[in-house]
Amino acid sequence: MGRALVRQLHPWATQGRAVAVDSTPLETGGGVWHKKHREQGVVPHTSLDTEAGWSKSGWHGWWYGWKLHLAVTVDAVWIPLAAELTVANRGDHAVAPSLLHQLPWEVRYVLGDTHYNDPELRDQCQQRGWELVATRRGPHPHRDSGVEVRKVFHKLRSQAIAPFNGLFKNVFEWRVKRPVKGLQRSQLLALGAVVLYQLVLLYQHERNLPLGKGIKPLLRAA
Repeated sequence: MGRALVRQLHPWATQGRAVAVDSTPLETGGGVWHKKHREQGVVPHTSLDTEAGWSKSGWHGWWYGWKLHLAVTVDAVWIPLAAELTVANRGDHAVAPSLLHQLPWEVRYVLGDTHYNDPELRDQCQQRGWELVATRRGPHPHRDSGVEVRKVFHKLRSQAIAPFNGLFKNVFEWRVKRPVKGLQRSQLLALGAVVLYQLVLLYQHERNLPLGKGIKPLLRAA
């Protein structure tokens, strides 16, 4: 579906062919399964989702649930091109290859944070003729010759993936906990929402409506 939208919408007609990748947390409903109880095999109450996992980020802190991994066009219109839902403790770099596999060949740059600065991932991008631009590890400020170019790419990435994650959660009202339990049901809900979002963009395109605007009221009216 992502490839089809690229062919229909031509998102990179006037801009560089870049894609931003990242993950965003989705908390599970029914409370959290604390480490002590997990290690003991004790489930305090039946509402707990025992298939979910724990993770921590510098921005969100600790959370219990899932990760929605996304690849989104860096453009005036944010198009989700690939998505995966995993348990929260799955590493971003480990899921990234499955996202790359879904991307259209027109991509030129893949933009990620430090979690995507992985040699194997870089090799996979190079095999496709893509350039992986990921935040470098080590103390700041970096002094290498490419630092100023990376700053430009990192700013473009932050202006695409973070706002899209916020918009996506707002459209589907996912700033609260998930209404379903289990990995498979959570995948169906999250990935189904991504497909629905893609279909709305296609609908807007075919009817000459402003792309990416008014999606929430449109879905409510439907």
